Formats: sequence, structure tokens, C-alpha cells
Amino acid sequence: NFLKSLNMHEKGLTTAAVCVYPTWMCDAVKALKASGCTITVASMATGFPAGQTHLKTRLEEIRLAVEDGATEIDVVINRTLVLTGQWEALYDEMRQFRKARGEAHLKTILATGELGSLTNVYKASMIAMMAGSDFIKTSTGKETVNATFPVAIVMLRAIRDFFWKTGNKVGFKPAGGIRSAKDSLAWLSLVKEGLGDEWLTPELFQIGASTLVLDIERQIYHHVTGRYAAYHDLPMS
Repeated sequence: NFLKSLNMHEKGLTTAAVCVYPTWMCDAVKALKASGCTITVASMATGFPAGQTHLKTRLEEIRLAVEDGATEIDVVINRTLVLTGQWEALYDEMRQFRKARGEAHLKTILATGELGSLTNVYKASMIAMMAGSDFIKTSTGKETVNATFPVAIVMLRAIRDFFWKTGNKVGFKPAGGIRSAKDSLAWLSLVKEGLGDEWLTPELFQIGASTLVLDIERQIYHHVTGRYAAYHDLPMS
């Protein structure tokens, strides 16, 4: 009813993907298929959120998730390799992740709050893109510090530099701590100013919205009815 009131009910609006642990991949795929949804199913592989399991285990986790129906894989980098300056080793791991994912979309989570410096954030962004990532993402949402504007500016400039040097467009996803519709507008402006309008598409810009979606639903309710609903009155709550 809300979408009809906004004349958006036939626009095909949907979330970019639902993301589950590899263990739940089969159940998620079956549930969405049974409900008639065509939403992308993503899996958080490679020892999410810390990424500290054995490399062989992380690679097998990617392969199993794809085998079970994942069309998008979210991997986390080994922060130890960044903090100790082992950039070639990080690149080698990322290339193996890329190979293991097959045809699935590859999103690399940098966990920027644990990388130590903005210089490290830039280098890790570049290596992730050089290794073939389709997207780079700020955080798992589990770190003490998640998506912040200074980190975002560094990542966006890395994406821009990579595009200028290679012609390849890599997507950007901030995640963690983005809780209000007003916050999302600030992120939208940041991407527009840093990369341009061509990045303002679901294929190149997404927001981690597990908490944000609650406020968006509440704001739409207010826009349609003229009053705010309590959180417990809304289905997503």
C-alpha cells in the first residue's frame, strides 16, 4: 500500500541482495524460490568476520557457498597481512578467492577499522581491485569502528584512481553504523561528489542496510500517513 501511494509499486524495487552465512545458503535459496522472489543470495565466506581460519578452509567455504546457490560472495581480507605489510601475499590470497568464486559476484570487505591507517586502507583497496573484486566494502559491521567518512573518501579515491588507470569500474559499499535515512543521503552525496552520477546505481553503489531499512520504512510511513509509526508497528521491526 505504501508503494502504491508513492506510485512505485510497479518499479521493481528490491534489496540488492540478502546475505547469509554459508551454512544457511541452501535454506535461503529454497525460501526465496518458494516465495517467488528473484533477489540475489550472497554468502559471507572466508571465515567471516575475522578471516582468521586456514586459507584452505576459506577457499573451500567459497566453493561450497557457490555450489549451494550463492550468486554473490562477500570475502574478508586477512588483516594480519595488511598490518605486517605483506602486500604480495594479500594479493595472492585475493586472486585465489577470485578463482574459487567461479562466476559469482565478488565483494571484498576491508574491515577498515582494523587496518591501522588510511594509507593501509588505500593500499588494501587497490590490491582488492587489482585482484579482481567487483566491489569493495568498508566493514563487516562487527568491528568497533565501521563505516566512516574519512575512510570512505580514501576508498572512493582509490576506486577513481583504479578507473583512470584501467578503465574498470569497481563498486563501493559502506556498511556498519548507518542507521538513518538522513545518513544514507550523506553517503549518496559522498559517492556522487567523489565518483559521479554513473556510480549511483545498484551495480556500483550499495549500502549495508540491515539497520537502516527500519528507519527507511518508518520515514515512508510518515510520508504517506503524515505521522510516525512505532517501530513495533512495522513488519521489518
